Amino acid sequence: MPDNHRPKTRRDFLHRALAMPLAMSLPSLARADDKPMPRMERRAIPSTGEPLPVVGCGTWRTFDVGDDPNGQARLAEVLKVLFAAGGSAIDSSPMYGSSEAVAGTLLTRLDAHSKAFVATKVWTQGKAAGIAQMEESMRRLQQPRIDLMQVHNLVDWRTQIATLRDWKAQKRVRYIGITHYTSSAFDEVASVMRSEKPDFVQINYAADDRDAEQRILPLAHDLGIGVVVNQPFGGGGLLSRVSKRPLPAWAADLGCTTWAQLLLKFVLAQPAGTVVIPGTGRPEYMADNVQAGVGPYPDKAMCKRIVDAVGG
Repeated sequence: MPDNHRPKTRRDFLHRALAMPLAMSLPSLARADDKPMPRMERRAIPSTGEPLPVVGCGTWRTFDVGDDPNGQARLAEVLKVLFAAGGSAIDSSPMYGSSEAVAGTLLTRLDAHSKAFVATKVWTQGKAAGIAQMEESMRRLQQPRIDLMQVHNLVDWRTQIATLRDWKAQKRVRYIGITHYTSSAFDEVASVMRSEKPDFVQINYAADDRDAEQRILPLAHDLGIGVVVNQPFGGGGLLSRVSKRPLPAWAADLGCTTWAQLLLKFVLAQPAGTVVIPGTGRPEYMADNVQAGVGPYPDKAMCKRIVDAVGG
């Protein structure tokens, strides 16, 4: 695409995506030069070596549409875009309202359970309550086995991890993990990583929220723990703020045409990062996000330019 026709912001990209049939914007289809779009990168899950596509989909708020048919139809398109681009990770939680049930319904409707890497969480106190909650999550997600079950925000983590180890031995879950969404919990997160060595840790990390660089990401690398990155667009409206500015011309060196792609590539520049899960409920946003899983990632110098550009 000539430079004078490249979309400069996420809004420009979305205007173009909405101005044509949705299928024309899907990354799996042919581009204008009739060459197929490359599939997104995969990174090995450290504990097994299993490859996992680097861009997934979070469901907090965005999938909480209940039985609304229009909302479900829109979210079905979101998942179609994810799968068409070679993605698979879908992350949810019982605290996300109807999100688990909606995701399960759509995976069944699309006959796509085999395409998905389904992650959810246990978020309660006590062994019996944890088991009941996880069984309900399996029912809602319509999954006979969960790919990744995580202790949400470290709630009663000792009890829940003990159960998860039993479930993993029984092959009711494939991987186990811990999560948190705020840097203030990183001391405890690091302690649990050292003592329990889960398969995954899920943490917040963005160009304006880089505390994970100091401890969590290096520790995950050293211990062989996979990393799921949440809040890659920052926790304080980073994307909406920077999208009002022109995209720097040098973003084209990374193949980025929107701020969203640039911010996701910043996250994926971390070699310890396994998968990033930007939340979205709109297919055109998903079509934008998956582009970050293709092409080069920024080096340290370029990462600094990104941080400077966003004022991080």
